[in-house]
Amino acid sequence: MLIAELAALGAAFCWALSGLIIINPLRKIGALALNRARMFFVFLMLAAVSVMTGAWRDFPVSTIQTLMISGLIGIFLGDTALFGSLKRLGPSRAAVVFALHAPMTVIMGWFLLGEHLEVFTLIGCGIVTTGVIIAILGRKNHEEPQNIDSTHGRLRYGILLGLLGAFGQSAGAIIARPVMAEGVDPVTATAIRVGIAALCLIFTGFIPNPLFRSKTTFTIKLLVLIIVSGFLAMGVGMTLFMYGLSIGDAGVVATLSATTPVLILPLLWINTGIRPPLMAWISAVVTLLGIVLISIAWN
Repeated sequence: MLIAELAALGAAFCWALSGLIIINPLRKIGALALNRARMFFVFLMLAAVSVMTGAWRDFPVSTIQTLMISGLIGIFLGDTALFGSLKRLGPSRAAVVFALHAPMTVIMGWFLLGEHLEVFTLIGCGIVTTGVIIAILGRKNHEEPQNIDSTHGRLRYGILLGLLGAFGQSAGAIIARPVMAEGVDPVTATAIRVGIAALCLIFTGFIPNPLFRSKTTFTIKLLVLIIVSGFLAMGVGMTLFMYGLSIGDAGVVATLSATTPVLILPLLWINTGIRPPLMAWISAVVTLLGIVLISIAWN
């Protein structure tokens, strides 16, 4: 359905814009501490909308457990790992690695949901993987201008975290797919997923280890950026993604929502005034080509 596809593309744009907004606060605060604050504010926003619209009254209680499991894997695990990857790889590389959640979702849908897998789907999965390889191996950071898209720390850790984030997103989507297909309210469903993730992240704050603590004091500016980013990514983007899942095929929605690597490049150009390197465009286009093949095969 066209509406499901537009919802998936809207989610991709929101995630791209959110990644640019959050990158500097992320590097100052740390992945776990920032995600803790972000999910807390997002949950409050989504819960308020659900209460104001009255959608929570008719929400089926039997689906809550499934959505909580989806939130634990897709948001608590997946989103936190994605933030760690974003911090180390920069927005464009992290977006390309995270795009692997598309073929992961397709393959999981084949194994777990019995969804049909075409030859073109497998070819598309291979092309997406090629795009990721180009993004990682084809770009030499020391030859590029230093900006918000530069890598920080060891590249392999960023890649591993990106893969973990993609897996979490895929598994969370597959788990939520049968529930969303029942036509449940996407805002309330997202609030439940975000709520359980926020609760787990709050508990991690009591662990006596610097990894789980903020690296700097939260300022008003940082909090505003966190709230705006959370609203775009989780409040709008994730709700659009969940809505797309509720009326469209998991594979199609996942692949279209994975166009973030392409959408983020012109946004980076506008934000920094520096044109992204050629290999960044090539990796994004190759990734998009794979996504298109997967989408065609699933339609």
